Amino acid sequence: MMPDFQVSGDGCRNFPVPFFAALCQTWRNIDKHMNTNDFSPTAFSISYFATLHGTLSSFPNRMSLAHTLVRRIAHRIRTCSVLAATVIFSACAPLASMPDLSLRASGVEVPEKWRLYAGVATEIPDLTHWWARFGDTELDALIGRGLLNAPDMRLAHARLRQARANRELAASAYYPTVGASVRASRNPGGDEGGRTLYNAGFDASWEVDIFGRTRHEVAAADADLAASGARLEAARVTLAAEIARDYVHYRGLQMRLAIATKNAQSQEDTLEITRWRAAAGLVTELDVEQARGQLAQTRATLPALENERIASLHRLDVLLGLTPGSLAPELDPPADLPQTSLQIAIGIPADTLAHRPDVRAARETLRAERERVYARGAERFPNLTLSGSFGWQALSAAALGDGDSIVRSLAATLAATLFDGGRLQSRIDLQDAVQEQAWVAYEQSLLSALMEVENALSALAAGQRRTSSYAEAVEAAQNAATLSGQMYQAGLIDFQQVLESQRALFFAEDNLIAAKSDALTALIALYKALGGGWESTTTHPSNAPNPS
Repeated sequence: MMPDFQVSGDGCRNFPVPFFAALCQTWRNIDKHMNTNDFSPTAFSISYFATLHGTLSSFPNRMSLAHTLVRRIAHRIRTCSVLAATVIFSACAPLASMPDLSLRASGVEVPEKWRLYAGVATEIPDLTHWWARFGDTELDALIGRGLLNAPDMRLAHARLRQARANRELAASAYYPTVGASVRASRNPGGDEGGRTLYNAGFDASWEVDIFGRTRHEVAAADADLAASGARLEAARVTLAAEIARDYVHYRGLQMRLAIATKNAQSQEDTLEITRWRAAAGLVTELDVEQARGQLAQTRATLPALENERIASLHRLDVLLGLTPGSLAPELDPPADLPQTSLQIAIGIPADTLAHRPDVRAARETLRAERERVYARGAERFPNLTLSGSFGWQALSAAALGDGDSIVRSLAATLAATLFDGGRLQSRIDLQDAVQEQAWVAYEQSLLSALMEVENALSALAAGQRRTSSYAEAVEAAQNAATLSGQMYQAGLIDFQQVLESQRALFFAEDNLIAAKSDALTALIALYKALGGGWESTTTHPSNAPNPS
């Protein structure tokens, strides 16, 4: 450790008050030089101590005692520290500038257009409130309530507040620490039985950010705050998509239940007619048993659909932070699936990656870890701590505050670690590994974003084709069911064909609703993959002044 240089006691009663401010200004100028990329350790050590000597020599000669003490401090600092600082600083590698974290430098090959973009407009879409395009007021209300009160949102807001507090904590290192104390101590002994010494005063200390450790720590906290803001936006995107997906699934199950119930009622009527015809001798008991078996199979689908509907309702409850079953009075009345166009503008891949909040969160996390690498590197350099005190010392409490009881001191400590068994280097290596993990996570976020959009486009295209095919199948099944009933009554076909036509109609209608629900779910997934559903919030840190 470098030696301490301190001036204190009665010799400082006439100590020049502007000295502390002048010394701080000197360090501000030096820190500004340190933040440039052309830093030279040798040139720094020489220029700094020359600047310090000029500052110390600028005080009036009439302050003879203080001036003499200051010049002695300057002489000792200059004599003892220039050579040592030159050797120490030259052994330390200068800090590099922040590397490029742009999409171009990420190493991920971003295509110019989506592979399945055909037939879809490529202009940049406005996806802020994409769910409003479904034209469903119930869905709008559910998403609005979720974005305000959902547990996921409250958790994301709490993490954002934590990041803001961490940023303020890091920035507090820019400022000096000031304290006050009052003390009374008794020294026993002597002819008069001892005496009591009273002390009261203020003390301050300030670690000057010469090599940018605090600056990089604050920059890392800024990046963490930006990442937390992006995660809050990502939570909005995810929550809106999950509510919409479960709502569509719930409405689709309601419609499938309605279709299954309608078909069961139709098959009950068919069973009754068959029994009448069997009693009249027009058909055999085989026809009756076939009709009864068909009805039982249709009824068997109802409990499974009902159980899935209830589970979907409960998922909606939990997403909104409600007790399971709370939304039942509101959502139990049946309603159709939301209606919307399946054609949307999707932009280009680069626009999507720039818009997605989870990608920005990964990038800001990488930026934070890189800033911490530089902060760990700055720990290899010496640090300077300025400290001073001002107070009163007297043999009685009443004498405190008198001019003769004033005591002042000022100290400057320049310290450097010469040997620590590799602790500093291990901290740097550890942070390098953390940075590498953040880099890989950033690349993964880019690849996942591209994959999610391509998968959603593929699922949406498949859903459109399935919906079109099942719509045609329902139309054909309805015609076949009508014709088979007429031909059976005319005695032209047997009852088995009637049952087959009814079964085909039921499956076609059920599959059509499932296909429509899947297509809407794929559309919701596409909105989510494009990063839709968030509004830009003010998450940037305040521009706190930098005393350095």
